[in-house]
Amino acid sequence: MQDIIKPENLVYKKPALLNDNPMHYCPGCSHSVVHKLIAEVIEEMGMTERTIGISPVGCAVFAYNYIDIDWIEAAHGRAPAIACAAKRLWPSNLIFTYQGDGDLACIGTAETIHSLNRGDNIVIIFVNNAIYGMTGGQMAPTTLMGMKTSTCPYGRQADLHGFPLKLTEIAATLEGTCYVTRQAVNKVAYIRRAKQALRKAFEYSMQGKGSSLVEIVSTCSSGWKKTPEEANQWMEDHMFPYYKLGDLKDIEN
Repeated sequence: MQDIIKPENLVYKKPALLNDNPMHYCPGCSHSVVHKLIAEVIEEMGMTERTIGISPVGCAVFAYNYIDIDWIEAAHGRAPAIACAAKRLWPSNLIFTYQGDGDLACIGTAETIHSLNRGDNIVIIFVNNAIYGMTGGQMAPTTLMGMKTSTCPYGRQADLHGFPLKLTEIAATLEGTCYVTRQAVNKVAYIRRAKQALRKAFEYSMQGKGSSLVEIVSTCSSGWKKTPEEANQWMEDHMFPYYKLGDLKDIEN
């Protein structure tokens, strides 16, 4: 006799680890989708009681307010250093950081690179919207050439500001990294791939294979001064050609 599929099993449910606090993010912000994926993966892995997230400064800091796990707040850019210490203290725990591009690729460049190079068995989640979203829309290391921000109102220029930093490509060259990938969450297919990437990174971490970097190319409707629809289209037209999606390194392949 076939098993009867109960109606409640056909209904999509909010991840149990996402609490009921109303999210404050701007309309169209990618953070909320990434939060959902993190919560789903941790729950599916059965790691709810053994996960510690590290959140620093910027929009990423508010992750602690929505995902019901243990959190440590780090100084700006220093999340990988704190994560390294946490993993050495509690090696059986899943340890990850949740950081924006200004935090990870500018103020915390040294901490990020050295942690990845050490192979700290942590996961660094890198939300890249190419701008400082919380503090007024200033130019970030990842701001594209010609892209206008509050601190480069005529657009980023190589002779004045240098070139956009591809930190994920740098991470792929480091011997301590086991998995380096770049994903997005603006379409259902992309969301599924991003979830698979997070799951693989978390599993590699628990298997002691090294450090992982999961970059999520994201929008910032407020900082970019666009509607959510316009921001998603601009991201596809301009961000994706420069920050190409896909796996850059996987030691199992």
